[in-house]
Amino acid sequence: MSGAFDAYRRSQVAIAALFCCLGFQYATWVSRIPALKTRLDLSEAELGLLLMVCGAGAAVSFPLVAILTRRLGSRRLAILSALGLGAVLLALSVTPDYPVTLLIVFCDGVAVGCLNVAMNAQAAALEVKYRRTTMARMHATFSAGSLFAALLASGVTSLSSALPAHFATATVLVVLLVLGARGGLLSEAPEPDRQDEPAAPKRRGLTLPTRVTIWMGLAMAFGTVTEGAMNDWSALYLKDTAGAAAELAPLGIAVVSVMMVLARIFADGWRTKWGDDRIVRAGSALAGTGLALALLAGGVVPALIGFACVGLGIAAVTPCVYVAAARQGPDALALVAALGTTGLLAGPAVIGFIANGSSLAWGMGAVAASALVVSLCATQIRFPALTEA
Repeated sequence: MSGAFDAYRRSQVAIAALFCCLGFQYATWVSRIPALKTRLDLSEAELGLLLMVCGAGAAVSFPLVAILTRRLGSRRLAILSALGLGAVLLALSVTPDYPVTLLIVFCDGVAVGCLNVAMNAQAAALEVKYRRTTMARMHATFSAGSLFAALLASGVTSLSSALPAHFATATVLVVLLVLGARGGLLSEAPEPDRQDEPAAPKRRGLTLPTRVTIWMGLAMAFGTVTEGAMNDWSALYLKDTAGAAAELAPLGIAVVSVMMVLARIFADGWRTKWGDDRIVRAGSALAGTGLALALLAGGVVPALIGFACVGLGIAAVTPCVYVAAARQGPDALALVAALGTTGLLAGPAVIGFIANGSSLAWGMGAVAASALVVSLCATQIRFPALTEA
């Protein structure tokens, strides 16, 4: 028993390092969006297009993920895509103009899409292999990586506004995380247990999604729109709309990340006690309502409180939906992961277009609405019962 637990813990830590790596890399460059915006002299529409291109890269990667997973396995795909994310940071630090930046960010979206599917496949396989719930804790390390990236960005910005030294340091940390994780990753990905859902119809080798899988995908997409928009737009909202000082602007991401880390640390226990359905419905309602009230109140302090509500409420949504999708099988997991990454990367771009057409306050209002949509989608999903955290 001790040997099995040690093997479980080693793999758990290794897979968690992948989640941390993705959160750290993504938050590193989005926390410096104000600097990139100033350096390249971008309008909010151009910035929104930049984020949209990142989402397009993620969307393009998904038809290739199944092929790459079969040829490389989720372990090798995770390692290669994580290293690619480090290379993206180096490229962004020296990008000469807007068109080149669009290409770099497109490549970032491809790498993010590959790593997101690969690491969640690893986490789902870990739960199946050892019969232990751990997905929420895995996603906690994603938030921890985002938190560390935000704090690093805030510290670096207080010393210098230059991007190369910051992104070079971040790249070294990404490589160290990947090297540390390599030995503990699972070499096999056993198929998750299915619930008693009817088999999805097949057409020429393609598995069509069931109705419940579609609802899962929608809940994941709108949930990650909410989560991603807080990373992409909270700094600008605090600085340009709420009137926060420049050195305080990255703390919007930090507040969201702190609450998400705390919630996800305890979320597996909450899932066992109250059930995934209640956690997702109540949490997304809290996120949407709290942010909406903060926007109506205005100011830095209400904004930070609203951001905290988003972090607390939305934290367990993606882990719960990933677990439910894993029980439907690998095809459902891949589809839900695809929609999740698309929402994370493309959704905030839509917020940028809304902000450009009206104001950033209205854009953040759309984020609050997205969280409320998740609560509605959750009423159509049959979440699995869990017995051990």
